[in-house]
Amino acid sequence: MSEKFEVAHYSIGDKLIWGLAQLGTSLVSGVFATTLPIFYHVYLGLDPFFISIAAWLYAIWNALNDPIFGYISDKTKSKKGRRIPFLRYTAPFLALTFILVWFVPPSLDDFSIFLWMLISMALYDTSYTIIGLVYSALLPEVTEDDKERGELQKFSSLFYLLGAILGFLIPDLIRPHVGDPNLIPLYSGVIVIGIVAALLIYPVTYRFKERPEFTQVDKPLGLKDSIKYTFKSKSFIILATANFMSIFFQQIILSFMFYLADYVLMTSTILLLAALFIGLIVGVLLSNILAKKFGVVQADQILLCIGGIPLILIPFISEFLIYVCLFFAGVGLSGPLVLTNVLFAQVADEDETKSGVRREASFFGVNAMLTKPAQSVAIALGPWLIELAGFNSALTIQPEPAMLMIRILIGLIPGVAALLEIMILMLYPLKSTYLKEIQEKVLVMHSEKKAKLEAFRS
Repeated sequence: MSEKFEVAHYSIGDKLIWGLAQLGTSLVSGVFATTLPIFYHVYLGLDPFFISIAAWLYAIWNALNDPIFGYISDKTKSKKGRRIPFLRYTAPFLALTFILVWFVPPSLDDFSIFLWMLISMALYDTSYTIIGLVYSALLPEVTEDDKERGELQKFSSLFYLLGAILGFLIPDLIRPHVGDPNLIPLYSGVIVIGIVAALLIYPVTYRFKERPEFTQVDKPLGLKDSIKYTFKSKSFIILATANFMSIFFQQIILSFMFYLADYVLMTSTILLLAALFIGLIVGVLLSNILAKKFGVVQADQILLCIGGIPLILIPFISEFLIYVCLFFAGVGLSGPLVLTNVLFAQVADEDETKSGVRREASFFGVNAMLTKPAQSVAIALGPWLIELAGFNSALTIQPEPAMLMIRILIGLIPGVAALLEIMILMLYPLKSTYLKEIQEKVLVMHSEKKAKLEAFRS
């Protein structure tokens, strides 16, 4: 194999360091996703109307900040790179803004609590957006090999699962349960979580180095051309649409797990988490095996099918079988978790052959603009639907329609979303011979850019 086709490979130690950053971000995002609805709705007693308004306004900010920061990152010309400095210096702000979400003064009225929720969520999401964007954008840069990208993403996913498990378990240990108003343990816990998460992000900023040819040789596109090339990419539009479904699928399950445990099954959330996360671990370990055999997009579809069909059954089955369905839901969630960023790396490769520059952060930013509102849809939809079905947070035993609605929220609705994603991915064009052609062109382009960089330096 000639020199121009060499790709970077990484050790187990490198991959562990890569995963630690994901552990930090998934720890705070897990706590945020699982605890935010019940914290404001049940513990603080905020009216679902205010929660819905906050969620939709938050979605608007989500839609604006991701492409903005993605474009800024792609255009950055710092000597330390265009990703690493953002990752390193935003971590303390992630900790601070995450902590602020929960420290609502107890004397506030409903409207003031609503304002606190809205502003603190927006500040937290800004920090989380910057870190998430640049971390994701590093993956396509550090190696051109889909297998190596998949391995890095596998470690990232395994640490994501650990963070998500802790994001469930820690709040479940420190949150007030039905009839208990004490929030002090929760406040103490979120302080520790925020600080630890920030510290876990730092090692990757010292172990991994950015590719200087992409900052010193590539000439960044202007805003108009960047938008044009992004929305002209059929591969990107299809993948972003599919990803909207997976974000919604994931968020609605995570957001209403506590409701399922407290009001339907009346059991410990740990048992539900065990079923879900064992399935996720099995799926993560299977994902790259399936990708090697069937291709990345087909492997994603197989896993989504495994997860989506059992979820649809949850409103209609016995309580015991809900645990089985959650196991398969975990297997299904592993597809988007491990393989989506590998697919976006393929999209960035295809774009480079057309635009001439690496623009990973722009793609991840616009993707987030299009898909993060799925989180807000899930957060807003749930409390409204269960209140409509007769849910009353003052009751330990809920009416049957409310309990059925909780089953629908955590089963039927995300299951349908998973099956819709499978159908959308059927249109994804980066497969087989065409994908191989793109990958070969990218390797040649990177060899040429490296040669130009060496010529500049000599």
